[in-house]
Amino acid sequence: MTATSTDLPGGHLDDALLAQLREIVGAQHVLVSEGDVEPYSRDATPLFRARPDAVVLPGSTDEVSRVLALATAAQVPVTPRGAGSNLAAATVPEHGGIVLVLTRLNKILEVSSDELLAVVQAGVTTAQMADACAGRGLLYAPDPGSRTVSTVGGNVATCAGGLRGLKYGVTRNYVLGVEAVLATGEVIRTGGRLWKDVAGYDLTRLLTGSEGTLAVITEVTVALLPAPATSSTGVAYFDDLATAGKAVAAIIGAGTLPATLEFLDNKCINAVEDFAHLGLDRTAGALLLFGDDGRGDAVEQSLERMSAICAEVGARSVTRARDVAEATALLEARRCSLPALARLAPITMLEDVTVPRPKLAEMVRRIDAIAERYDLVCATFGHAGDGNLHPTICFDPADGDAQVRAVKAFDDIFAAALDLGGTITGEHGVGAAKRPWLAARLGDDQLKLLSRIKTAFDPARILNPGKLGS
Repeated sequence: MTATSTDLPGGHLDDALLAQLREIVGAQHVLVSEGDVEPYSRDATPLFRARPDAVVLPGSTDEVSRVLALATAAQVPVTPRGAGSNLAAATVPEHGGIVLVLTRLNKILEVSSDELLAVVQAGVTTAQMADACAGRGLLYAPDPGSRTVSTVGGNVATCAGGLRGLKYGVTRNYVLGVEAVLATGEVIRTGGRLWKDVAGYDLTRLLTGSEGTLAVITEVTVALLPAPATSSTGVAYFDDLATAGKAVAAIIGAGTLPATLEFLDNKCINAVEDFAHLGLDRTAGALLLFGDDGRGDAVEQSLERMSAICAEVGARSVTRARDVAEATALLEARRCSLPALARLAPITMLEDVTVPRPKLAEMVRRIDAIAERYDLVCATFGHAGDGNLHPTICFDPADGDAQVRAVKAFDDIFAAALDLGGTITGEHGVGAAKRPWLAARLGDDQLKLLSRIKTAFDPARILNPGKLGS
């Protein structure tokens, strides 16, 4: 339940409090000037901005603990933040106070081949950890699009998804345990190094996806897998997304579980081709990127099966990557969808909704109809294998009421997803951007329960106030 203004903390960062913060983390790690704090007024979500009173960059769990205890005593809001790459305004400090940036906690503490796990501090980037694991012949499976900049702590806080979600699952499936600091300063460790542990409530799962509203995650233990021996990728072009959707259903129905099954609509295809010059078919209505990994013979059989299914369903062409470089280029076509679309207009609003796989084509049809109704440019790409779509509206704020129309269009898109049995977010999170739709997705009873859980973890309700159960 969204807190009312009387429920929210309203402490003031006076000179005495700032002096205490400087004593805890060092004067150079407390930012207060307009120029220094302005970049932390926003994250990767357009249209949302709020200035913090101070930005604090702790260098240890103990410093995080002391900062939070001080903030609770003074009733000062605290917004935890990693790299700020999230797309739901989850790290925008709507109520001012302190933005607590965890990027100085950036050590990879352990990679264990024997136990198939890694232990890292929250500020390590996803790519850094994945590369360290790959160097030991191990795979960290979650693969969010922002992996080069997003932090592991941020991934856990938002339960990030990614391109490998269909076969391997999302972040929550790999978090074995966390070290987290409660708002009152207590440091807790949930889970640990064990793949099996059912002692007590599963607080690890509860904190995963809690968007910084319950505790501040400072360290994460994640499960790893042996790295697959090989991988391969292919691309199929279709006249329309409805036919591509039939191919997706046929691939899954045939008992194939691809490592990659992604789609781009025609607008995305052209934007990506303008951006990356990969030789994509600009005339296709939809592109389906498919791939698998594992043993060489098994991967070959899987790619042959998927290629044949796409052709049988009605693909206008199907091609396979000839080598690793070409496979990497095809994957980059999907990864660069957002930066490619961002070149089309000054403002790019990217959202995510998820519907049951059989409703994927219908959802895209409704998105296109909504965009036409509001006279907007809207491209759609996403994870075809798990029904997760990313409708992206590009507009110029100088174009009259384009921003108002864009907001209304997304309201209709969220409503359409719910109508089709889906959800308002599959991987980006709720944050501030989708908070108005949370009640429609969960209902009042669940919102009240979230609020009670919030109070149990954060009695003064200082952590990321106004988000989720706040």
